[in-house]
Amino acid sequence: MKFEEQPSPGIDDVTEVTQEKVFDGFFKVNKYTLRHRLFDGRWSELISRELFERGDAVVVLPYDPVTDEVVLIEQFRIGALAATQRNKDNKSPWLIECIAGMIDKQQSPKEVAIREAEEEAGIVLSNVQPIMNFLSTPGGVSERIYLFAATVDSTTADGIHGLDVEHEDIRVCVVKREKAIKWLNEGRIDSAPTVIALQWLQLNINEFSK
Repeated sequence: MKFEEQPSPGIDDVTEVTQEKVFDGFFKVNKYTLRHRLFDGRWSELISRELFERGDAVVVLPYDPVTDEVVLIEQFRIGALAATQRNKDNKSPWLIECIAGMIDKQQSPKEVAIREAEEEAGIVLSNVQPIMNFLSTPGGVSERIYLFAATVDSTTADGIHGLDVEHEDIRVCVVKREKAIKWLNEGRIDSAPTVIALQWLQLNINEFSK
């Protein structure tokens, strides 16, 4: 039977789900035990998986259609430090990224995008539009990322920002779209949500600039 003719499993094809808290700190780790339907119709053995629970996040790419510039930020990332040490690739643990923040229950993803743009870059967004949402690392992380694009006056973006209580030290980086794409192709920009956002901007620049 061809793939297109086979129905994909759904949430009802997972059973005996239990959760056990393994770690509860800045982030959380839960252990799931379950069975799931196999593609041949049978049920799996009882399996267990540890899941990193960090909530959902918003990422936003501000673009100035007048100057053809994007507003990015640069900050230290612990994951980049560990990856650099492990791979010995001489990359920097300071990443050039899109503005981002965690979603709390009091605000919608769009409201978070607007809030984080002010906190991390001191800018006011307009024409905030959703691009897509996606799972960041579904093999072991529950996080779903909501990706937005927005227009901005890039001349208002400058300086160092962030919340002291969150130990943030964030430098604003305003660059021409062409240079950002060059950094992307060279591997200088390698944070997945930023890669996706910039590629989306390149593909949709004519529509986005209207």
